[in-house]
Amino acid sequence: MKALKDESDQALRTLRALARGIYPPLLREQGLAMAVRAEAEKMPLPATVAADHLHRYPPEIEAAVYFVCLEALQNVTKHAQASRVQISIRSVAHELSFEVSDDGAGFDVAKDARGSGLRNMIDRIEGMGGRLVIRSEANHGTTVEGTVPIGVMEAVS
Repeated sequence: MKALKDESDQALRTLRALARGIYPPLLREQGLAMAVRAEAEKMPLPATVAADHLHRYPPEIEAAVYFVCLEALQNVTKHAQASRVQISIRSVAHELSFEVSDDGAGFDVAKDARGSGLRNMIDRIEGMGGRLVIRSEANHGTTVEGTVPIGVMEAVS
């Protein structure tokens, strides 16, 4: 139980750091895949990350996707009662897409979507011109799925 609280506290500290405008050094130096993998390794349950062959993208896009994934992982830790979580990040055509799925308890999206955490996730991705969909079903887990357009923005070397 203490480990679970420590993990939640760490995720919260990371989110607060973003709010203060601190860009995570690992994200800046090694990119989205490595930064998300580092957070997944801190999870108190098995977490897998599939994010092969990603390019670098503008910092604001990488930060938006990273912090939405981080918020989704924090929600899994705090609320889902899940036994595993999977994160997938991929670049297809002119979009950077991501998905965070767990096998936990699920929740009523229509009722809970008004909460500030979920609203912040949606706002962050929509602020990049993207879209975020949250699907959840009782006893079948939750999936947070988003896409951000990258077609007009070239990958950063």
